[in-house]
Amino acid sequence: MLNSLRPYLTKFLEPLASRLNVNPNIVTVISPFLAILSAYFFANGNLLGGALFILLSGFLDVVDGAVARYHDRASPFGAFLDSTMDRFADAIIFIGTIFGGYCNWFVGVLAIHSAITVSYVRARAESQGVECNIGIAERAVRMIILMLGAVLAAIFHSNVIFTYFIYLLVILSYITIGQRILYVWKVLNGPKSQRQKRLR
Repeated sequence: MLNSLRPYLTKFLEPLASRLNVNPNIVTVISPFLAILSAYFFANGNLLGGALFILLSGFLDVVDGAVARYHDRASPFGAFLDSTMDRFADAIIFIGTIFGGYCNWFVGVLAIHSAITVSYVRARAESQGVECNIGIAERAVRMIILMLGAVLAAIFHSNVIFTYFIYLLVILSYITIGQRILYVWKVLNGPKSQRQKRLR
């Protein structure tokens, strides 16, 4: 969904990436620590603090890729590490919302499960040679929705707003899983020429 914004984002990040001549894996590893701070703030009832550190964590998650591309340091391990740290960050943030009482444990577990499964489906698809970065709620969209819910709940002093946004995230994540499964099924079971065309 956000792929159309990627050229503008790249143009914005290039000046910063040019000044950060560091190992992008270092930036990648810092990001989940900010997610831990987000979880801590959520667990202690600070919605704005939680939202702020989601934003900072997400920003670093984008910066590491920009640094890797600009300085020609992209690597298979870097991609693996980035994906792994993203899953850690997703889980810890939702654990924070559970401890903060913004959703019951079952909904929180569904949020974690759906977020991880969205990425798992993509990974399995790509292991079959199918690029699968489609769906209504890829990770960036989910984090934006979570931040928006936290900010609105803080502004209107209503925790239930944040709870509804978490419910929305769970629903959208499972819809995304369905979209990706259907897409992969169509590609893998479609005409040979169609599949080859999509893999180019």
